[in-house]
Amino acid sequence: MSSFWCKLIHRPFNGLPPLAGTYHVLSSASVDDLWRKVVDLADVSWHPLLVRTNVPYGLIPKPGLIYQAVSRLFPISIRIFVERVQPNELLSVRIYALPGLEERVTYRMESTLCGTRVSYSATLRGWLSPLVWSVIRPYAARVASELAQAAERDLQQTESPSPGTSKPNLDLLLVFLSLGMGWGLGVRG
Repeated sequence: MSSFWCKLIHRPFNGLPPLAGTYHVLSSASVDDLWRKVVDLADVSWHPLLVRTNVPYGLIPKPGLIYQAVSRLFPISIRIFVERVQPNELLSVRIYALPGLEERVTYRMESTLCGTRVSYSATLRGWLSPLVWSVIRPYAARVASELAQAAERDLQQTESPSPGTSKPNLDLLLVFLSLGMGWGLGVRG
């Protein structure tokens, strides 16, 4: 009798197609800046789905790396397996959160005439995927834009001077230099 129920429960889920979504955004940040943000696995403060990871600062992702992260939505630890890395172009990982669920995530960066195109693709497989996809879809739609905004914020912070220092006024400096050169010419002549 129990085998009947097991077959009945698993039958509709065996033929489910994977659930997938791909989200794109244009960024003013360069491919290098976005890539540095993606491969910094220790800092996921920008990520709408992850709180933290157990990766030490400075570790560069390579295929075969397995690390753990904690989800913002569910207080569970998930395992992440790095599948493919193409520097400054692509990072692909598999996420194993629960039995009956597997997620493949791909980050892709491309330089275009209008800026840098950031793509985030998520594909869920398994019998839990319809339930989990209905919960994470709004958050997954924000990952690419949050990544772009975080990289742009980092650029703005590095370009703006710190509060204690001020940029020299170049116009005033040029006036003083020209006056000094003029005085020097007048004294010699």
